[in-house]
Amino acid sequence: MSDNICPDCQCELSWKENRYYCESCQHPVNKRAFCPDCDAELEKLQACGSASYFCNSCNELKSKSRVKVVFEKA
Repeated sequence: MSDNICPDCQCELSWKENRYYCESCQHPVNKRAFCPDCDAELEKLQACGSASYFCNSCNELKSKSRVKVVFEKA
């Protein structure tokens, strides 16, 4: 099962029109990442097929495995 789960109905999210979408609830869902150290929202950096996260508060890169990911109804 995927880690991309709707926060309301717990169904798996699909990717539609460049964002996550819950087919069951019929609404778009935003994916947000937060710093594990200071809880600030992270900036996602993508290059050459890989993704990294940068915290502007801590001023450093954060490991993808440590990032707190939250899905919210848009």
